[in-house]
Amino acid sequence: MKILFVTSTRIGDAVLSTGLLDYLITAFPSAQITLACGPLAAPLFAEMPNVERIIPMEKKSMSRHWVALWCATVGRVWDMVIDLRASALAFFLVSKDRRVLHKTDEPVHRLRLLSGVLGLKDVAPPRIWTGPTYSAMAEDMVPEGDPVLAVGPTANWGGKQWPAESFAKLIVRITGKAGRMPGARVAILGAADERAAAAPVIESVPEERRIDLVGGADLLMAYACIERCRLYVGNDSGLMHLAAASGTPTLGLFGPSREEHYAPWGEQTAVVRTPESYEKILHAPGYDFNSQRSLMTTLSVDSVVEAVDALLGPLADVSA
Repeated sequence: MKILFVTSTRIGDAVLSTGLLDYLITAFPSAQITLACGPLAAPLFAEMPNVERIIPMEKKSMSRHWVALWCATVGRVWDMVIDLRASALAFFLVSKDRRVLHKTDEPVHRLRLLSGVLGLKDVAPPRIWTGPTYSAMAEDMVPEGDPVLAVGPTANWGGKQWPAESFAKLIVRITGKAGRMPGARVAILGAADERAAAAPVIESVPEERRIDLVGGADLLMAYACIERCRLYVGNDSGLMHLAAASGTPTLGLFGPSREEHYAPWGEQTAVVRTPESYEKILHAPGYDFNSQRSLMTTLSVDSVVEAVDALLGPLADVSA
């Protein structure tokens, strides 16, 4: 069975789409999957079984990236084409079955929409594939010892970033003597080009308790490292969805994005948002999407600490 699977350029959306891939691999064990995605998301699928080919889609002017993808895929009769980008591509290829995700502004979680593409009654939760090499490397990067708090202080847009000084204060509150994880080590995660934004958080953590992974871990390595952590707190980002997929308790911080669409998914996940709603932030005087100024400044450290306590539970022994 030949399947063409077109997923997102954004890492977070690509992570969420892995649930469908897991379903397809289980339902059709002999399937050969050609996967098209953005270059940043492509490393997510490096260890995925049943992958015949990965096509990184470099965005080009005048939608020429779609023409390039068509040229790369038109010479085959597909058993199924699944397009999560809502393009017209599926209708210009020979395919026995076409499934296209249709966009909506309804307050429905992205995972429910994705699962609906294949008519699934239950949500297909994200699944990340990593091999033993990643596990071994993660053990070196996050060695055994005191529990680890992982934080993701960056995002793909400055407006979604909780201020670095707030992250620094939160770390003190959680890892201090009276915190939920006293004496815990702290892993800071982010991409190499986000190092400047993460620097104040990195520098706030004492060196003997610091695990600096910013720019030092690709997506699968970041996932393997987060699996070894006791708690993840981060902005609405691809890393947040990776953390949730790992099974590590995950708290997502929201402001100018919709938690009803993109809350981390899983039994051990939660969100906390600014006092202002998404709509109020977007319609506030002076709102500018092109600005990198944080729109998360009204989210208090106290609110995030309370959300951490609620997520971990009043009797949870997270320091053991």
